[in-house]
Amino acid sequence: MPKFVIPLMVAILAAAPVRSETAPSPDGTRLLRFPATDGKQVVFSYADQLYTVGLEGGVARRLTNGPGYAVFPRFSPDGKELAFTAQYDGNTEVYLMPSDGGTPRRLTYTATLDRDDLSDRMGPNNIVMGWKHTSPEILFRSRMRSFDPINGQLYSCLLYTSRCV
Repeated sequence: MPKFVIPLMVAILAAAPVRSETAPSPDGTRLLRFPATDGKQVVFSYADQLYTVGLEGGVARRLTNGPGYAVFPRFSPDGKELAFTAQYDGNTEVYLMPSDGGTPRRLTYTATLDRDDLSDRMGPNNIVMGWKHTSPEILFRSRMRSFDPINGQLYSCLLYTSRCV
């Protein structure tokens, strides 16, 4: 990915007014986090849920509506799917869903860690990092095989086989 893409995304998000039909902000406060783009739209985390908006700006559309948070979204190389990290049932896991919305599918099943908190300096467990461009694999950082709650390793999850190694 060219180095100018991230600053360009930040400039677009800062310049475009963000309005949401489902979660208006009466005080005007905006905290858009963890943006990613597929070249046509931007997906980001706001108020612990995922939203999407076209690169030209406009009304942001809510993609997730879970009981916990959803963060670190990443588009698949073809832009049809989103991988993200979410905490819906106490565990922070990797999920997959269509990029235009739908029911998320859980891909990882790991034990809860005592330092598995979004506000933790090292971040939660199972952070989605991106996709491999040569195969339908999601890359994520996890502490699933470590007794150390700080150090994690990179793993990949091969889709359509439900095998994460």
